[in-house]
Amino acid sequence: MKPVHAPRRRSRAAAVAVLVLALGIAGCGDDDRLDEAPRPPTEVTVSVAIAPKRVGVSPSRLGAGPVELLVSNQTTRSQRLTLQSDALADGGRELKQSTGPINPGDTASLKAELDPGTYIVVTGDDAIDPAQVEVGPLRKSGQDRLLQP
Repeated sequence: MKPVHAPRRRSRAAAVAVLVLALGIAGCGDDDRLDEAPRPPTEVTVSVAIAPKRVGVSPSRLGAGPVELLVSNQTTRSQRLTLQSDALADGGRELKQSTGPINPGDTASLKAELDPGTYIVVTGDDAIDPAQVEVGPLRKSGQDRLLQP
């Protein structure tokens, strides 16, 4: 006499075999992803402090690529910060980006893609000296860095 559960085990085993085979076939595919261009450089965060006498930037030298300026207004008046290109290398794109008004003691951020060259960071207040940022060649790709977009 045959056990009653034998046909069910065979059909379950057959279903598992078909599933494994389907997943194996799905894994065989095109290698187009290997031909993709490398990822852009990882974004660099630049700290900017608007003080009563001058704008401070750190770091003031970096490689070309994406940046985020984190701006702190340490004055007693509302300020607007502008990042603009001053002297660019051949083929560099002109840049002029501004934050909205930043209240005293408040912060803001500004994202930009910088080409090699010199940039100035200025406020609308003539009493505050601008800062200068030197941008060198393009930074390394972020291709092999974990947990990056």
